[in-house]
Amino acid sequence: MDLLQGKIKNLYFKYLAAAFGSALISSIYGIVDMAMVGQYQGPSGTAALAVVAPVWNIIYSLGLLTGIGGSVLFSLTRGRKQENEEDENAYFTVAAAGTLFFAVICWLAVIFFDGPMLVLFGAEETLLPLAQQYLLPIKFAVPFFLFNQMLAAFLRNDGNPGLATAAVLSGGIFNVFGDYLFVFPLNMGIFGAGLATATGCLITFVVMCSHFFTARNTLRLVPVTHFFRKLRKIVVTGFSTFFIDVAMGILTMLFNRQIMKYAGADALAVYGIIVNISTVVQCCAYSVGQAAQPIFSINLGAGLWARVRQALKYALLAAGFFSALWTFLALAFPNVFVHIFMAPTPGVLEAAPYIIRCYGISFLLLPLNIFSTYYFQSMMKPGASFFVSISRGMAVSGALILLLPLVGGADALWLAMPITELLVALAVIFLMVRYTKNLGAEKRLQENAPGCR
Repeated sequence: MDLLQGKIKNLYFKYLAAAFGSALISSIYGIVDMAMVGQYQGPSGTAALAVVAPVWNIIYSLGLLTGIGGSVLFSLTRGRKQENEEDENAYFTVAAAGTLFFAVICWLAVIFFDGPMLVLFGAEETLLPLAQQYLLPIKFAVPFFLFNQMLAAFLRNDGNPGLATAAVLSGGIFNVFGDYLFVFPLNMGIFGAGLATATGCLITFVVMCSHFFTARNTLRLVPVTHFFRKLRKIVVTGFSTFFIDVAMGILTMLFNRQIMKYAGADALAVYGIIVNISTVVQCCAYSVGQAAQPIFSINLGAGLWARVRQALKYALLAAGFFSALWTFLALAFPNVFVHIFMAPTPGVLEAAPYIIRCYGISFLLLPLNIFSTYYFQSMMKPGASFFVSISRGMAVSGALILLLPLVGGADALWLAMPITELLVALAVIFLMVRYTKNLGAEKRLQENAPGCR
């Protein structure tokens, strides 16, 4: 696949199919876990996994930090090869080393501080033992989760998006059948769900590593000069994508605490369902951005502005499709989601429709806002990407989660994310139009300056 000369429409949708498959199967890990555990242990199991959700957000986000940040710079350097002889694999090497460092930190935190973390994320005396049972087998596989995120990003940028999808699909299929086998026939309950997830992650890692033994592989570890300078560039470039997942963990923690304060355990069980639905919608948005990012980065590096604009058009169409689909499903079938994820009590069935429908309105703009962070990163506008991430992930959303229940009671809490996504989308549209309109302007001004012609 020639990202510099191939037809943009074909390239984009081929990458989208691969990225969507990879992102969707990744989200299935959490969906299947919650569905199986909810059916086995009822609302308490669903609530326990809602408490664990921020742990996943932190782990995945650190893998995305080095993966997206490193792969953007990898492709940008490759696109500029004629004018910049720097080896793009220096960024792969630094990203791999950075991932290893973060993996060790996460590993130690989950092993030694799981109890305090889960209490911080909203666990109380009945949910804490369940959450710890689920995390027990995960402790043995923490580094693989980070490396899977990093490797998937580099495989897409190294022209092998299909293998990234096949790897995640392999682990996901095992997770689906392993969840059922371990939870029900082997009667392991929530521990079995964690065991299936950890094993599926290991399978994904092994399949991804097969890329290094294929003819199309160009990734290799190389000697690196200015290691920390390159690591800083990777962190700055990837920070917004990293913060999206971290912010989701922070928001989950805030929601968990506010729900228990204002609405009770039934509402928390429903929120556990929303976390998983929102994760799927977010993964769809990731796929839109991840499909476009290699095309954006390498063509920006080569100065092919028209191809960047074409890719943007198709990405926006894909984001619009996912927005309409998930908003419709949330508004039309709220209790269908409830029955998928748990054996509900009457209290849960009564609370769920209002909660899911209110929160589901946010899905209308969520894909656009998340995609925009990938676009701004690829355009080397990390400030804009950071602004979007911090606004929707903490500043605006966090303030609304804390303030709305004080003003309008428990029901108002569920409007926090729809209002957040609307306010952020207004800024996103303004910035996207501005940067796209000026795409290549600085380069053209330099070329037309005296002495440059």
